Amino acid sequence: MRRDDPRSPAAAALIAEHLAFASANTDAEFRFALGAEKLAGPDTAFFTAWDGGALAGMGAVKRLDTDHAEIKSMRTADAHRRKGVGAAVLAALIAHAADEGIARISLETGTDDDFIAAHALYRRFGFVDCAAFADYPADSPYNRYMTLTLEV
Repeated sequence: MRRDDPRSPAAAALIAEHLAFASANTDAEFRFALGAEKLAGPDTAFFTAWDGGALAGMGAVKRLDTDHAEIKSMRTADAHRRKGVGAAVLAALIAHAADEGIARISLETGTDDDFIAAHALYRRFGFVDCAAFADYPADSPYNRYMTLTLEV
């Protein structure tokens, strides 16, 4: 796992795949996936997981305020699914947030069947459902919100 630049060619390709998936599964008004430029912002730490020279997965932590952050753009490359990449990325994101003194980390994800594996992964790490946070819509049928309190 390494901190990386989301604008690098390999990361940009996986981000494009992530954005295409979001476009295919969520109406535009309820879609909040970030592109490479926003993932490169000063309030966001972007990480990648590699298998040799192949990009296996990615994810980011975006600071919302002094003690709350959000997980953004978690994605496992198709060739690396079911190999523990998502769990490794999620563990690294949580560890980074804890190291930064974040007391709570939240996320927004989809609600349809294509997100069942993601929901199970988040629950396995202790995330629980929560109300909408930040600027997310409270009444969306397409968005699920989850949060985890960290030991800092």
